[in-house]
Amino acid sequence: MKGLCAFEWAMIAYAVLTLLYMLFIYTQLQNPISMIWLRVQAVAMTLGLWAVYRMIPCKLTMLFRVLGQIALLGTWYPETYEFNRMLPNLDHVFATWEQQLFGYQPALLFSQHWGSPVVSELLTLGYVSYYPLMVVVPLFYFFWRYDQFLRASFVMLASFFLFYVIFIFLPVAGPQYYYLAVGTDQIAQGVFPNIGNYFETHSEALPSPGYTDGLFYKILGWFHEAGERPTAAFPSSHVGVTVILLWQAWATKNRRFFWSLVPFGVLMFFATFYIQAHYAIDAIAGLFVGTLMYFFFTMLYRPKK
Repeated sequence: MKGLCAFEWAMIAYAVLTLLYMLFIYTQLQNPISMIWLRVQAVAMTLGLWAVYRMIPCKLTMLFRVLGQIALLGTWYPETYEFNRMLPNLDHVFATWEQQLFGYQPALLFSQHWGSPVVSELLTLGYVSYYPLMVVVPLFYFFWRYDQFLRASFVMLASFFLFYVIFIFLPVAGPQYYYLAVGTDQIAQGVFPNIGNYFETHSEALPSPGYTDGLFYKILGWFHEAGERPTAAFPSSHVGVTVILLWQAWATKNRRFFWSLVPFGVLMFFATFYIQAHYAIDAIAGLFVGTLMYFFFTMLYRPKK
């Protein structure tokens, strides 16, 4: 193949669209130069890996192209906060919907009633399994379903970028940030004040509940320190992308592979609000949005001749 692949065009489309948006709000951004530089570096890396592939056209260099885009996801995610921190926060709306649906806040009570070390470690394992799953499923396609490898890579990466677009314009920080900002006493009483532009200047979060001496609890802490921001709560991309990966695992027709991933998906779903990263409605929405994205991008993909 001579040109760029669909998954690379998805990244470039996201970079260009967000760059155009940056031009309209440039004076309001706090780090516009670094954001522009990120786009230059991302495109340069993409073209560099493409050039290597052209010189050595083989499966391995194609794999490097895919893994390069997956690695970039960790740099694109925190940037959504740079965009939506300027918008009025909507957590009070989502917390109110949560209260109306369940009669309480699952993110507040779930960890209190299920705080044993075993439950904590299992659910935290489910949450951190999200990161290796993003590599395991594409690698399965690479080694055993290579004819579908590029399509699977496109579907996953394009879904990520669509999630990021949603997060840019939907400023919901999640319980770990909102509960700290307004106080858990008010939350427990069913009071959800509008905090406006609070997160434009604040990014403090509650510590994750659970067994603090657990291995997976500590791993989760490393991930949070590295890239977590008060952004990207609704819908849960952790649940949404995991659902996409499960659909892709099902599509391989290898049922052993699919069922080996299902327990991680189940733990992931409950872990999102157990650790207070999301409201329960975020996780539920992730199930539906992830499924819609999977089928939409699967139908959209056209093999490169």
